[in-house]
Parts: sequence; C-alpha cells; structure tokens
Amino acid sequence: MQPGVSTEVEVQSSPALHERPWLFSLLIAPAAVISIGLVSGALSYLLRGQGVNPARGASIVALLTLPHTIYFLWGPITDFFVRRRSWLMMASAAAAATLLIAFYQSRLASSWTVALIFLGACFGELVVAACGGMMGTLRSETNRRRAGSFYQSGSLAFGAITVFVLVSLSGPLQLGSMGWIVAVLIALPSLAALAAPAQSPASEHTARQTAAHIWQEFKTTFLRWEAIPYTLLVTFPMCSGAMIGLLPALAADYGVTGQQVAWINGLAGVILTAAGSLSASLIPIRIRAPIAYLLVGLVNAATLAVLALGPPRPMVYFAGTALFLFTIGACYAMFTGVVLDFLGGSGKSGSARYSIINSLGNLPVAYMAYLDGRSYAHWGPRAMPAADAILSAAAATLLLVHFVFNRRRQSKLAVAG
Repeated sequence: MQPGVSTEVEVQSSPALHERPWLFSLLIAPAAVISIGLVSGALSYLLRGQGVNPARGASIVALLTLPHTIYFLWGPITDFFVRRRSWLMMASAAAAATLLIAFYQSRLASSWTVALIFLGACFGELVVAACGGMMGTLRSETNRRRAGSFYQSGSLAFGAITVFVLVSLSGPLQLGSMGWIVAVLIALPSLAALAAPAQSPASEHTARQTAAHIWQEFKTTFLRWEAIPYTLLVTFPMCSGAMIGLLPALAADYGVTGQQVAWINGLAGVILTAAGSLSASLIPIRIRAPIAYLLVGLVNAATLAVLALGPPRPMVYFAGTALFLFTIGACYAMFTGVVLDFLGGSGKSGSARYSIINSLGNLPVAYMAYLDGRSYAHWGPRAMPAADAILSAAAATLLLVHFVFNRRRQSKLAVAG
C-alpha cells in the first residue's frame, strides 16, 4: 500500500493471516476463460473450422477484445447494491448462460452470435472489476503480492485449459456441447467467491454519504502529485507484453517451424509465463512494488536483446522467447502489485478505481504492437524486438530513477522528522 495513503475503511472479519490470496487464481478464472481462452484463443480456430475467412475472423476477435479496454464504463457497478463476491458469482452465471446460448447458434460468425459473445465478454469484465476491488481489501502487503501472482498465473492457466479443451473437442463435439463445457468452466470456479471475505457494498449508507465518501477516495487516489508517476507506470511501454502476440509471426525469420512455434509459444509458453508470475511472489517485500516492477521490466527488455542481437537461428528464437515469456509473467504479476499500490485500499469504490487504472494499463499493449510492427516494416526482423527493448528500457530507467530518489528523499524526511 502507498506510504501514508490509505482509503481502506472497511472492517474485515478475517485477519491478514487468513486472507487466502491463492483464491484469486480461481476468482479470475471466469474472466480468463472468456477473454484468454475463448476470444483470444480458440475462437479464431473455431471460426476457421466453420469456413470463416481468417481476415473476417480477425475482425471478429478484435471486436470481442474491446470490452477488456472499455470495461471501466460499467465495472464500477460492482461497488454498489450487493457485495463484490456476489457480483462476481452473478456476472459469472450471466456470462455462462449468455455464451451457452451463443454456442447453440448455427454460425459463430453471425451477427447475433457475435453480439451474444460480446455481451458475455462484458459480463466477464465485471469479474475483473470485482476481483480488483476484493484484492484492494487485502491488508497485508505480502498477501497483495501473492494475490497478484496467483491472479495472473490462474488467469493464464484457465485460459490455456480452455483453449486446449475447445480445440481438442471441436471435431467430435457439436457447438452446443462445447457451449456447456464453456459454461461450466466459467461458472464452477466462481463458487470460490463463497470463501472470500464478505465486503459491504457502497450503497449501505445514504446516497449523499456514499457520494462524499467515494469522491474523497477518488481524490486520495488520483488527485495528488504521486498519481502522476503511477499513471506513467501503467501507461509507459515497459512490461507491455505486446511481443507475446508478435513472436509467432517472427518465428519464420529465425527458421522455426509451425510445430515448434505451437510448442514454445503455446503450452510451454503458458507454463513459462505462469511460472514467472508465481516467481514474482519471491521478490522481497521490502522492495516497493513500483521499483520491483521496473527492475523486472529492465530484465524483460534485456531478454529481447537476445533476439535483436543473436543470429537468426532456431536456438536463438527458443532462448529469447523462453526468457521473455518467463520474465513477462513476473512483469504481469508485479503490474497487479503496482495497480494495488496505486489504488491504496478498496474502501467503497475499489472496483471503480481498479477498473480505471487497469484499463489504462491496456494502452501500452496496443501502441507497442503498432510501433513494433512499424519497426519490422522499416528495418527488418531484428528491429522488432530491438525497438521494444529500447523503448521499454528507456522508460523503465527514467521512472526507476524517480522512484529510487523519491524513496531516499522520503527516508531522509522520516529520519529528520
């Protein structure tokens, strides 16, 4: 939590020792099944199996990823009316039902089916918002770090399981049967919310009291000088992970075959990224989340130098990709730590503020993918990882200087006081 800043006012029944941060590996699962497993994973394969042109399939997938960028528009509702864990279970049930109906349509590419999947993805983002609000209630900084690691590794694991199951069973099973599998994968993990500590909704007080309380929390989080470097942390290029989706396209330039890409960027890639996420929990808690995030970001940028400077051979691709995926997993886990540090305590508006911060964090993925692609077009294969590495390292170094010197300044002021 930020030094001297806390918006946490809720009384929690569970002490820090019983906050169960591992639960977040299950709580995020419904959203991961939809966004990573279905939309970003298996859907393009299923569409191609129905004879949909890859260009149209890509357009459909691009449209269905939109909710993950704009969910701050409706995510804040999870702060109101009922408890966040209730929102998580209700949103999961609604998403499961919506996608089940979508899979019972004859064509996945039809406008009606795409609209249903889009609606299901919107329900899924309520799970993300509710998770963010619940993580913000964790009192222990150690548990916050662990929650971030479990959150990211669980998301990747359930996404990978969904892709594997849907692709493997797309031949023998009808779409309707696969719809039931998707619904179960979404709804079942959400029941873990029953084990999460209960949290009071914002609407338990009068409307005027609630509005005043929420405004104070927003001011404490966003309207302060320290919010500027935190905003730069989540919007600067380091740790964007944009290269994850670009590495498979780069493989041919290093003489890597399609099967090898499927292995290193597929199953092995998920294992490496999830392992990296869990490894972030080993970073000493005395290292503040922003500093740890930036240090890991520098290491991640350095791994791209393997691809940028090494000869265009398969072993260089395997080594660079493996190192990149492992370190980007740690980056993702520490990013969640940074978001929670920026957020402070959840208070009554934790889901709203988490949604805004997390949505800002999706911007670097988009603009870095574009810049990396332009680098390839102008200067060739090695320029793609080189551009990502240089921009990431420069941004991380700049912010690292700020946070290190700011930490020292605060320490000196504390001693003088």
